[in-house]
Amino acid sequence: MTKREFLAGLAAATGVTLVGPAGAWADRIRILGGTPRDGDVPYATGQVSPEWRRLVAAVKVGDQKSHGALHVFWLHGPAAAAPLAIATLEDARARGDLVITERESATVPSLVVDNRGKTHVLLLAGEILLGGKQNRVVTEDVLLPPRSGPVDLQVYCVEQGRWSVGGGGMGFGARGTFAAPQLRSKVMERKSQAEVWAEVSRYAARAAAPSPSGSYQAIYDKPEVKAHQAEVERTLDARTAPGALGAAVFAGGTFAGLDLFQDAALFAGEWPKLLRAHALETYDRGAIRDVNERERRARVEELLRRAAAVEGSLRRGAGVGALFEFRLDKQRGAALVAEGQVVHAAVL
Repeated sequence: MTKREFLAGLAAATGVTLVGPAGAWADRIRILGGTPRDGDVPYATGQVSPEWRRLVAAVKVGDQKSHGALHVFWLHGPAAAAPLAIATLEDARARGDLVITERESATVPSLVVDNRGKTHVLLLAGEILLGGKQNRVVTEDVLLPPRSGPVDLQVYCVEQGRWSVGGGGMGFGARGTFAAPQLRSKVMERKSQAEVWAEVSRYAARAAAPSPSGSYQAIYDKPEVKAHQAEVERTLDARTAPGALGAAVFAGGTFAGLDLFQDAALFAGEWPKLLRAHALETYDRGAIRDVNERERRARVEELLRRAAAVEGSLRRGAGVGALFEFRLDKQRGAALVAEGQVVHAAVL
């Protein structure tokens, strides 16, 4: 298959506009093939995403709001003209629409997910899934179509010391737990399982939240961590920024990450768990190197300016749509594009 054939087919299958040489790959990934990891399938490199460019070029950096050393800039821009109706992982699970299980022959890096509902469901890179033979974290954004059928879901383990079925059987639940920024970055970078475990251990040690099975969830279960997260949520609730499509976050003077969504409603639904994960960066911390608000704002504006012109690679996602992946110096970015719009994008 030539690159031209690959890209032409990708555009036809996903509704994503491509700039650059075009290709043919029209089959939708379901189960047993697996979500492609780096090097497994041909990538369309040296590409730009018009959808991403259009969105990020229109984003304006709004007010800063802070809790201690955690600083949030609300990001505003035009919502998608015809946003997809999308449920979060928690909403879909609560309705009984989303079923996540171990494979028949259970394996660490792969689960099976099935959207049985009538609405698209978005799983974000960094979602923590609890249960099965061990807790896992989702490796990349996945947009599941209604009545998706079983789909292969690529994951990492975030509970090193367990490989046995608990009281919940082979299925998985979700409690709004999300990977903290540095752990999420390791996942998005496709680092080794050992590096992911090391990052889990680092956060657990910093929070003084040991677990017999090395579970990341133990950090979230610690009462003092819960209290800190609740405080942060009360201060930095997305409802204080009506119409925001996303946020850029700093821990002191360190850039922690940026998220953008197709519309304000989806951002508001996803923000609480993203914020709780960011709150771990300032839990029980002493002095954090800080910079003034003007300097932080300038860094966000510069990042957005450069992101609007970035080139990257394009590949089909595990669900519907395509993933546009790119780098900006030390930061890695990914935008999930479907139906001619960016559903979600993150830069860490």
